[in-house]
Amino acid sequence: MQSKSLLAFVDDLYEELELWYPKLRLEEDGYVTRAAGLEIKTYAGKHGYPAVADLLIEEARSADFAGLLIPGGFMPDKLRRYPRVLALTREFFEQGKLVAFICHGGWIPISAKILDGKRVTGSLGIKDDLQNAGGIWVDEPVVQDGNLISSRTPRDLPAFGRAMSEFLRHG
Repeated sequence: MQSKSLLAFVDDLYEELELWYPKLRLEEDGYVTRAAGLEIKTYAGKHGYPAVADLLIEEARSADFAGLLIPGGFMPDKLRRYPRVLALTREFFEQGKLVAFICHGGWIPISAKILDGKRVTGSLGIKDDLQNAGGIWVDEPVVQDGNLISSRTPRDLPAFGRAMSEFLRHG
């Protein structure tokens, strides 16, 4: 039986909408999102909205989750410096589980080296980074390539949420 839980990375300066919209959208489908951080604590988003990490990244296991959500903001630039974050991202990808990232969230899959030859999108601010990592840049609200689902900015969240929900329902 597939897990009805998702893992989401969180740290200070995460983009609130890019965490909370998918979390709430997928709750409608019966999924629970666990926020994983470097510490068990409350993190402040870019606009001050809090998110509580209830799981340590070091203790998170891909086997316990149906997928991974990587919100943007400045958080991904910090977290991509941690080997466990990158290893966990690769595990989800290699197991064919959902790896969903939006805006600057693409920095983590870039550093995890899982984008070579994959169609992706993200913030225009990291377009060159995505391409330099071997990704094939597509300027669309949501792009799916296998188990990778990417989106550009908060304005694309409805399409991002639908794509995540569809993937989790049907694979």
